[in-house]
Amino acid sequence: MIEPRRYTGRKVAVMGFGRSGSSTAHVLQRLETNVFVWDDDPVKRAQATAEGFRVLDLTATSWQDIACVVWSPGIPHTFPAPHPVAQRARAAGVVLVCDVELLMQSEPVASCVGITGTNGKSTTTSLLTHILSYASRPVGAGGNLGLPVLALPQLESNGVYVIELSSYQLELTPSLALDVAVLLNISSDHLSQHGGIEGYVAAKRRLFAGLKQGGTAVLSVDDQNSAALHEFLSSRGFNIIPISVVKPVCGGVYLSGGLLWDNTNGARAVADLTAAKALPGLHNKQNAAAAFATARVLGIEHAVIAAALQTFPGLPHRQELVDVIDGIRYVNDSKATNADAAAKAMTCYEVLYWIVGGQAKEGGITALVSLFPRVRHAFLIGEAAPTFARTLLEWHVSYTPCGTLAVAVERAHTLATRERRPGAVVLLSPACASWDQFDDFEHRGSVFQRHVAALPGRREDPR
Repeated sequence: MIEPRRYTGRKVAVMGFGRSGSSTAHVLQRLETNVFVWDDDPVKRAQATAEGFRVLDLTATSWQDIACVVWSPGIPHTFPAPHPVAQRARAAGVVLVCDVELLMQSEPVASCVGITGTNGKSTTTSLLTHILSYASRPVGAGGNLGLPVLALPQLESNGVYVIELSSYQLELTPSLALDVAVLLNISSDHLSQHGGIEGYVAAKRRLFAGLKQGGTAVLSVDDQNSAALHEFLSSRGFNIIPISVVKPVCGGVYLSGGLLWDNTNGARAVADLTAAKALPGLHNKQNAAAAFATARVLGIEHAVIAAALQTFPGLPHRQELVDVIDGIRYVNDSKATNADAAAKAMTCYEVLYWIVGGQAKEGGITALVSLFPRVRHAFLIGEAAPTFARTLLEWHVSYTPCGTLAVAVERAHTLATRERRPGAVVLLSPACASWDQFDDFEHRGSVFQRHVAALPGRREDPR
């Protein structure tokens, strides 16, 4: 357990009693901090009370003597409108931080890697963690993915913390101190929470402000925003390893002919990514390039990294092959919460029975029109269904409004089984947030798995 002891005996407010808020409150309580908890959800407040915490309405209380407020990153503190608690805290001069800031304030002796990007953060975090474990390096992974960071073990100087960082967390971690800072990509997402694309890019750029002296930046040069950031960092003398899956890069790591090439000290082919079955598609090749470059910075040998890439099992809800029924593949890509993420999956398959919908993000699915010829039929769920129907109608894509995921799975199965097209895939890649019908994308993916398991037909080994 991480121990941010600077708050022992002091007052700390915890705003939001979700996964990270609950973990933070428990850690601080064990360190004899005077913890106050608030959550807008009465169910969460009741849970906090049941777990022995003092629930205090932070919208009405005095902020005198409160050292800081540990903010749950999903709660707006600036855009589209600041939460009243954020306004009151700032008016009282109380700083807003997230749990990652408390990890940084504990001054860990282990190396720290921060990974961000619009898409691919979780896969890259897990892949790098897998490589380090394969190399027998002590490693703790968490943040936006997996364990809250304060629940990670204390690591010694030979260990590595691998931290997935959202744009929200980056805004709330002023003491960020990284040995390696990894940026995978930047595309339009969460724009309303950052006041537009400029604010979103600025939030991602904070990653490199947290790079230690002598640290290394690993970043893609394949999208416009990332390439511009690469140019900016280069002009300021940062130590940079560029990565690309579309072209060779000088001094970096790139993909060519299905092989990963290390050009940091003379170009050499270092890994055959066609054999890495859990990393399909160019987006996963980008994740592999970033993980490879970072592992090399951390001193892992080429051959060890290459072997680890072949044994990576993949992540649930990210192009996860759930089943093969009568020759039809059923793929769970519930993590695709925006159009850019959905595109990554759609490019991997030629005949799609596409389950799409939920709470729409900026731009809807218009960015996917070039992939619509792959869609044999779309099955619409959730709040976005009427809007997506208009887009699909405009581009002459056949669709069925289904409402719920249960109906969509059943109808997709029926049509795909009847048509029996070679290479058919029933793909849940919603291009939407999940909160209109589910707790989160994991819940949505698990429901999809359950409905697929109930389908009739002859099963094949999905491996």
